Amino acid sequence: MNDITLVIDDDPSFNAILVRTLERRGFPARGALDAAQALMLARELPAQRIVLDLNLAGTSGLPLIPQLLAIDPDCRIVVLTGYASIATAVDAVKLGAIQYLAKPVEIEAILAAFADDGPDFEVPAPDEPLSVDRLEWEHIQRVLNENDGNISATARALKMHRRTLQRKLAKRPVKS
Repeated sequence: MNDITLVIDDDPSFNAILVRTLERRGFPARGALDAAQALMLARELPAQRIVLDLNLAGTSGLPLIPQLLAIDPDCRIVVLTGYASIATAVDAVKLGAIQYLAKPVEIEAILAAFADDGPDFEVPAPDEPLSVDRLEWEHIQRVLNENDGNISATARALKMHRRTLQRKLAKRPVKS
C-alpha cells in the first residue's frame, strides 16, 4: 500500500496548507478539490490515509466514503467539518470513516486519529446533558441530513418556515 495521504477539501487554501503541513511531517500528500478529482487520484495513487471535508462545494462528502473504500478497503478516512453534528458523525462512521473531527482542527488531532486503532472506552460520560439549544441544533442537522441537505424539505419536515430554518443554519452550532 502507498503511504500517501489524500486531502479532499474544496477550499484551495486549506487544502494546500494541509497538504504542505502533512508533507513537512513526513507524510507524502496530494490534494483534491472535488469528488471527481478525489476519485481519480484515489485510483491512480491508492492512499493509506484520506482527510475528507464533509461539505464539498455545497454537497455532502459522505457519499464519497463508500466509493473511496471500494477503491481501497484498507484506507483510513477521517472526516472534517465546520458544522459538526451527532447525526453526520454517526453516518460518517457507519459508512466507514474512522474518525470525525470539527474544524478548526490541529494537525496533531488528524495524525492522532490516523494512529488510533480503536475506541477509547475509558473516556468518561459527560457530567451534564446537552442544552436545549444544542439538542435543537442536533435535531435540525439530523433532519437536514435525512433530506439530503434540501432546506425546503427540511423546513416542511420540521414544520418551520424556510427563512427561520435558514437563520438557524447560518448560526454557529451551540457548544453544549
